[in-house]
Amino acid sequence: MPRPKAVLSWSSGKDSAWSLHVLRQRAEFEVVALVTTVTEAFDRVSMHAVRRELLRAQAERAGLPLWEVSIPSPCSNAEYEERMRALVQRTAQSGVSHMAFGDLFLEDIRRYREKNLSGTGIEPLFPLWGIPTRELASEMLGGGLEAYVTCIDPRQAPAALAGRRWDAALIEELPPAADPCGENGEFHTCVVAGPMFDRPIATRPGEVVERDGFVFADLTLS
Repeated sequence: MPRPKAVLSWSSGKDSAWSLHVLRQRAEFEVVALVTTVTEAFDRVSMHAVRRELLRAQAERAGLPLWEVSIPSPCSNAEYEERMRALVQRTAQSGVSHMAFGDLFLEDIRRYREKNLSGTGIEPLFPLWGIPTRELASEMLGGGLEAYVTCIDPRQAPAALAGRRWDAALIEELPPAADPCGENGEFHTCVVAGPMFDRPIATRPGEVVERDGFVFADLTLS
């Protein structure tokens, strides 16, 4: 029997990347595409600020097509939901029955996703849900995932961590209240290597800038 098809919400960061690895290991669903929102004005992944060419390199290394959803900046919630509805409709029409997300424990985010998919014919999946995040971080790092911090909320974590590799040393430098996986928005990452890719992505660090209250570290292909 063919497996149900799923698309994966792909942020370019570690949680979505590890979700792909977990889904492939479980082999219950066939992941057929990655879905990413890209901010039109900056040509980068929304919030994570990862360049489009790096995003596309990730999809190529993962061996999956990339479905890009362009959004304006700023983007109202209504505009975002309208564009995502079009994506979900396309997803359902292509024979996909599930959409996976890398969410870890935020109940309001999960309810929001479930509400937006209700009645569409697409069921949500949360392959990492409920795993203690310190345990999950250790599993990711032990499994060979390599990621760099591309965005910091300086109200929750030191701005100096922007551009650093996300590893055990960085996790120990986080404030006690900060989540080691950044699930509360403390930071966002870009994955450049791991078991979900057929080979690493060579990158080099770029400039660090502050914009709209966040600190962003550029990462470019080398």
